Amino acid sequence: MATLMTTLRGTLTAAVAAALATVGTGVAHAAGWPPLQDGGYLYSGTTGTGTVTVVDLSDLGTCHTLAAPARSVQVASGSASVLLYPGAGCTGGHPWATGSLAQSDLPAAARSYRVVPA
Repeated sequence: MATLMTTLRGTLTAAVAAALATVGTGVAHAAGWPPLQDGGYLYSGTTGTGTVTVVDLSDLGTCHTLAAPARSVQVASGSASVLLYPGAGCTGGHPWATGSLAQSDLPAAARSYRVVPA
């Protein structure tokens, strides 16, 4: 009897683990990002959704104010990163930096940005 209970418990544990793994995979797939491509992109929604602003990664140092706040970002560059600011005109506290390879939701909406060397 003890062996039967141990076997049933092990089978149930494996089934629950498989079900949870499938749920986690489905959620991650449903919240997928656009394909990563060269360049910089700011999105008005989270996980790369909404209106897209293309960032000119060769325009180093210039401050750009966005028409709509950015809530997520993708950067794929070997030489540039993006500083994102909560205020217009590259103001408002500390900027959030992407690095030269990034795909992330922002901790706060960004209203302006500046490209800097990576």
